[in-house]
Parts: sequence; structure tokens; C-alpha cells
Amino acid sequence: MTRDEPLVDRNFLERLERLTLHWQKSFPGLVGGHNRSRFAGSGLEFLDHRNFHHGDDLRAVNWRAFMRLEKMFLKMFQVEPRVPVRVMVDISRSMTTGAESKFAYARKVAAALCFVGLVKLDLITIQPFSDHLEHSFLCGGGRHRFMPAAEFLSNLRPRGAGDFLKIAREFNHEYSQRGLLIIISDFLDDKDCFKPLQYLSDFGHELMLVHVWAEEDRVPPWEGELALEDAETGANLEISFDENSRKIYTEAFDEYAAQLRRLALRNGGRYAGLPTSLPVEEAMFGPMVTTGGLA
Repeated sequence: MTRDEPLVDRNFLERLERLTLHWQKSFPGLVGGHNRSRFAGSGLEFLDHRNFHHGDDLRAVNWRAFMRLEKMFLKMFQVEPRVPVRVMVDISRSMTTGAESKFAYARKVAAALCFVGLVKLDLITIQPFSDHLEHSFLCGGGRHRFMPAAEFLSNLRPRGAGDFLKIAREFNHEYSQRGLLIIISDFLDDKDCFKPLQYLSDFGHELMLVHVWAEEDRVPPWEGELALEDAETGANLEISFDENSRKIYTEAFDEYAAQLRRLALRNGGRYAGLPTSLPVEEAMFGPMVTTGGLA
């Protein structure tokens, strides 16, 4: 993808207008947006009654019920909260590998998700990360804010090495308000990434894990004596690789992906595995919908 090429084209954006970001939990947030919450408050759709308490707004009293029962009940309505949506984009150097780099693919997915959220008036924060949180970009208020968001994503450049534990600590310190947390990454970290992800969930964020991988990440095509260099650390490793090694490696990769999926699901979140060989448009209307991330 060249610098001037758009992340997503107009026809794709028109199709994305049918989708909505979906979350499971109810979060306290600002009024707005199009997703329903289980929190009661002032709104348009009737939800329930509760007993009147001193200090409640008299305008919300059901006076017809009072005339019949001589008891005051307060009418409760459905709140439509503008839930904070944070889209974390992995920009570490491991994302640069692949025939189509995972980094380029992740930016396209992030752009598509941002557009879906903006159309539905969600409040979106784009948060790049590698070994620390980079400068973020906040956007909301409708589709007219998409172009600045797309430009921000286009200007990102890969750097640093992934460190999920450090990122989780920084994120919980930076974002105290709970919300929907979409993490777009290859989830490659020399250290354990499962405990940091659990830490984020325990803090109250709802996780949507978007696992991006290149085909050679899962099924390495090479054979023989190999000299490998770590894309992030520069460390070298010499190995002998054959068909049996490839089978063992692929099984280990699939188990790693399965562990990510189990972590997301047991915490009420979602997981979508996206190989870069899958066109982004198919990914959005395929795995992202079937896994419940989009509706």
C-alpha cells in the first residue's frame, strides 16, 4: 500500500454502514450512540417503574398510576450510552512480516472498525502501541470525522518490540473509564501475553481480540538449515527445519490461537483470527460478524 492509497475505498465504506460494533456488557457512559444499555435513565424507550424517592424528578412520575393506586412510581427509560471504544493497534516490528505485512492489514481493519463506530456515533480512541503506548487519536460525532482518523492510521510507522505487560499497566493507568477494548495484534511477545490480557479484563474492560497473522506465521514454507533473525530484538537463531517440524510448529500456533480465544470467551469477550490472505472486506463481514464483534 502506498502512502497516498486510501486504507479503505468508498464502496467498502458504503457496505460498512450496515454494521454496528457490538458489546456484551453495560458501561456507564455519555448519552448518545445507537447501542442499547441495561442501565436505566432518561431516554426514549420505556424500560420499567420503580418506587419514587425524595429528590427524584417529578416530571418522571407516572401520574396515572398515582391516581389509581395513590402511590408514586417513577418511569424508567432506556439509556443509549456512548460507550468508550478503544482500538489498540500493534505497531511493533513483528507486525512488518508477511507477504502482505500484518501492519498494513491491521491498519485497514482498524480503519474499517473506526468507520463502523463513527457512523453509529460511538466515541473512538485509536491507541497505537509497541513497548509503550504511543500518542492516541480521539474521534467521535459521526462519519465526517473518519478522514482525520484514517490519516492518523496512515501516518503510523512500525517501531519497537511488543511488551504486553507494560502496555496493560500503562493502559489501565491512562484509561480509568471501562469500555470496549479492541486489540489488533499478532500477539507475539517473548513474555506471556495471557496474564496482561487477563489483567485488562479484570480491570473491567471488555476484550475483543483481533488476531492478525501472515500465512508463514502459521505454516512456515522453508526447509533445511535456517538462520533466523528476530524482527524486534535482532537476536539470531540457527535451526534445522523439515516437514515434521512444520507440522509441530503449526499445531503449536493453532493451540496458541485457541488459548487466546478461550481467554476472550471466558471473560465475556470475543476473538477473531484473521490471516492476511483473507481480504479485509471478507474479514469484516465474515469472522468479525460470526464471532459477535460486529452485528
